[in-house]
Amino acid sequence: MLPTRKSLAQFGLCLILSVLPISLMQAAQDLSTDPDFRATRALGRRTFNSSCAGCHGLDGRGSDKAPNISGSEGLQHLSDAQMSSTISNGIPGTGMPAFHAFKERQVRAVVDYLRSLQGKIEERTLPGDAKRGKEVFFGKGDCSSCHTISGKGGFLGPDLTGYGATGSAKAIREEIVKSPRIPSRGYRTAMLTTSAGDQLEGLIRNEDNFSLQLLTKDGSFHLLKKAELQNFEPLNSSLMPGNYRELLSDGELSDLVSYLMVTPPSRTAVPSRKNEDDAE
Repeated sequence: MLPTRKSLAQFGLCLILSVLPISLMQAAQDLSTDPDFRATRALGRRTFNSSCAGCHGLDGRGSDKAPNISGSEGLQHLSDAQMSSTISNGIPGTGMPAFHAFKERQVRAVVDYLRSLQGKIEERTLPGDAKRGKEVFFGKGDCSSCHTISGKGGFLGPDLTGYGATGSAKAIREEIVKSPRIPSRGYRTAMLTTSAGDQLEGLIRNEDNFSLQLLTKDGSFHLLKKAELQNFEPLNSSLMPGNYRELLSDGELSDLVSYLMVTPPSRTAVPSRKNEDDAE
């Protein structure tokens, strides 16, 4: 009987070992549909867009205020623990602040989202026609009046080159049609009257107790002293329209989302500029 029991035990072990890889593969495939996974990814995206994108850009590829954190090989080789520490504690002597108010789950979610920005994502299906979506971006949607893609477009909003390369179609669509929209750090708006009586409206790029730097829609920067202003009214509204559900059809929204999903990220920084040919 002992040899028989031994044979049965060996057979059972082999069966477990043969089934285990299949189970692990199925678990990995089901991860993207797990509610907790989706909730964590959504939390990471929201936190990043509200607290990090103002400096690092929505795609994490940097700006004039902060470095590229999604395409940097050095950062890609950091461990999750090292990235979490940087988010929580900041980097002394640099412009990177410490986000002590973030809960542990938020920090983990941001790290997870950064990993997705670094290219660790799954295959996705386009919901529409990217070519038609480009026409919407530079035409009916008027997205290019504020946003740049591959060096073409406006400069008031974040550069969207490569922005949709990591997000799901549903998440990108929800971001487009979101209303009401709360502007993130670096994209707060204000209306003011200068000492000469000129009225200006634009984005507050930098501000302290005594001065502020305003970027107006014509691309001009205005460095102003608060004490010399006749009126200064910060606005809680966003420059991005909140009526895209009415402005664009379902098909046009799907096409626009597809265009954002297939636009490749720039390998080098390209200055944002207006392009009249594409805007027409």
